[in-house]
Amino acid sequence: MSGRFRHDCEDVYEIERLLRHMSCIVKQKGREILNHFPITPPQFDALLWLDECGDLTISELSNRMYLACSTITDLVDRMEKNGLVERVRDQSDRRVVRIRLLDKGRQIIQEVLKRRREYLAEVLAHVPPDDVREIRRALTRLNETMEKCAGT
Repeated sequence: MSGRFRHDCEDVYEIERLLRHMSCIVKQKGREILNHFPITPPQFDALLWLDECGDLTISELSNRMYLACSTITDLVDRMEKNGLVERVRDQSDRRVVRIRLLDKGRQIIQEVLKRRREYLAEVLAHVPPDDVREIRRALTRLNETMEKCAGT
């Protein structure tokens, strides 16, 4: 199935509202979970980007997080001080400094994501398995389509 489809405005409105509402709930729960760790939500977001992308420059991290380079520099300074990341010289161009995720940062990511998944599992325990599979299928398709459209 490919091509472009027209959809009822009410469906589009409701999907946007539901996604926004769920995003707020997930963000709030994520902040509650992060209260048990020595990092802030923006620091956690930076750790996630480093985990996903590998070593990044301040500028690259700034672009991904939509924050000013000066803000990212302060963020990295604090994370480096806490042993979550380190600054390393790029092997191919010694003028370039990259931010590298350290084991302590990786451990925090794993523990936070574990707790988030436990929360989601608790919520999904109230949803029939067939519905969970359908939600997964639909969200996967929506995500793939959004990524494809974002690339154009």
